[in-house]
Amino acid sequence: MPRSYQPLIPATLSFNENGVPFSTRFGDVYHARAGALDEARNVFLVGNNLPERWRGKSTFTVCEAGFGLGHNFLMLWHAWRNDPARPARLHMVSFEAYPFSRADMSGFLLTYLDGPERKLAAQLAEAWPPLLPGMHRLEFEGGAVTLTLAFGPIQRLARQVSARVDAFFLDGFAPRLNPDMWSPALFGQMVRMANKDATVATWCCAGQVRRDLANAGFLVKKVAGFGGKREMTLAVLRPEIRRPAGGRRVLDPVTIIGGGLAGAGVAQALALRGHEVTVFDPVFAQGLGASHLGHLAAGLTPLISGDDDFRARLSRAGCLRALQRWQGLGLGARPKVCGTLDIMRAPEDVTTCYKALAFLKFPPDWVRWLDAQEASDRVGVSLDAGGLWFEQGQVVRPELLLEALFSQPGIRCEARAVGALRRDACGMWQLFDTQHRFLMRTSQVVLANARAVPSLFSSIPGQTVPPLLSAMLSMAGQVSYLPADDAPALSAIVAGAGYGLPSVQGRYVAGSTYEPRAVASAITEQGHREVMARQAALLNQAFPPSGVMPGVLDGWAGWRAMLSDRLPVVGKACNVLPQSVQDVAQRRGMVDDVRGETGLWLTCAYGSRGLSWAALAGDIIAARLGNEPVPLERELLHRISPR
Repeated sequence: MPRSYQPLIPATLSFNENGVPFSTRFGDVYHARAGALDEARNVFLVGNNLPERWRGKSTFTVCEAGFGLGHNFLMLWHAWRNDPARPARLHMVSFEAYPFSRADMSGFLLTYLDGPERKLAAQLAEAWPPLLPGMHRLEFEGGAVTLTLAFGPIQRLARQVSARVDAFFLDGFAPRLNPDMWSPALFGQMVRMANKDATVATWCCAGQVRRDLANAGFLVKKVAGFGGKREMTLAVLRPEIRRPAGGRRVLDPVTIIGGGLAGAGVAQALALRGHEVTVFDPVFAQGLGASHLGHLAAGLTPLISGDDDFRARLSRAGCLRALQRWQGLGLGARPKVCGTLDIMRAPEDVTTCYKALAFLKFPPDWVRWLDAQEASDRVGVSLDAGGLWFEQGQVVRPELLLEALFSQPGIRCEARAVGALRRDACGMWQLFDTQHRFLMRTSQVVLANARAVPSLFSSIPGQTVPPLLSAMLSMAGQVSYLPADDAPALSAIVAGAGYGLPSVQGRYVAGSTYEPRAVASAITEQGHREVMARQAALLNQAFPPSGVMPGVLDGWAGWRAMLSDRLPVVGKACNVLPQSVQDVAQRRGMVDDVRGETGLWLTCAYGSRGLSWAALAGDIIAARLGNEPVPLERELLHRISPR
């Protein structure tokens, strides 16, 4: 079962008598009276010997306890921009239990900052996420600078971060006021995340904090303080604490098998980080978007549950990643944000929704309840029921999206089928086509070919298909198209028992069917009638409105690969290294392979939520390959990992 849910509570912007931002919750200031940026520079950058320590490194990661109003991040970012010897990529992970709203962040930072930091603050405010619990990835400088915000209690989220940290900024409120930010448990998690020679800096010099840092595994010292404080604390990870290999940016070429949404999400994420990517799929003979050839449009909408379960949290994270990742694409490929209404008619469903919203306390600019009149105004047609309104519901053109993603620089698409995989004595993967002809040799392979993943996995000598993949189901389904003149003129997505989309190219897109025992995926008259019946139930009116079924079947049909829990499979495959190869690797000193570095990744079982999972799964795999912070909690990573 998921952890017990804790609603996210926003901070309130207040000031003390000296005009310094002040927390009424904790009775403490957000920064020293001498100035937030000066404190960031003198305590956290100088205290961690930055920028000197990141020079010569390809990537550098900072972890901060207490994001507050973002001054430390802005100063770190500014220092990176102005250092010619900076690392190629800079990452910050920051915890914040009580984040400010975008309006408060923007209002304060743009009022009280000037110079170059103000320009950076404007970008931060523009990218600021909705106040939803969990992890949020923000990207700047074309992805070279990332900020991973962990919204929620640090005592829980510190255990959930997967990162390799070079420097820590401890900037919580005073220990006597907010002890969770200075606990031995937190310091233990810092040691778990720390790279070799990781450093710590904080304005705090409380004796108990210094003792607890030392007990956790840091060498601690006091130095002269800043802003009226006589002393502050610096620390470095003890040299005898061994770290697993990592901390470098891996830019190995990557081969992806599968030209659908799963493969496209990974290909884009890798190419943006500088990897050379090769994608194999015979469907490319018909075009880069051919796995969804003729699929006019689809809806991309998150879901909620009364207890914020695994599926709801993953859906939320996936939709937010897609929103950020794909809004920079060209017209047509870029999803259209129009909102989604999830209609509720049954009294028990309405009651359940009210209870869920009251318990979750999600921000109304992300999800809220609309009554029938409000819902009608939002979607542009008269409705007899209200429902959940998701402000960021998106209409996606799948074929155009795939074409755009696979056209990214650094991606090469091959219209060939991969029939088998072999691991050679050096631990490299060899790919063969269905006629057993050699295709290529590579160190990293991603299986993203949906329901064909189990058969390709079983082609590896000495391997059996993991139970999770053996349980994967294939389900056919279709969507139907109607002339827009013979359908409701929706201005937003309407969902429930089926869905309807705003018109695209003069056609109304309605879905969908689910055929678990189908032998083929095809557009049928029976499927068309089933979709029409779903529309009639959804809108509570005759459908099509004219009462006349179209004489020509028009739509799109495809397959869904899914598991019974409706969650995807994303992560590194384990136990695919034969003992003979392990022996050779050991003799040759290839310790990464002996430790289980398989170089084989899986991303599949997307079901009917391929658009929800694609961008998130791509960033998970790319982040793990590049030793950067992973934009998802560890318990969720475990839940979707191959096993």
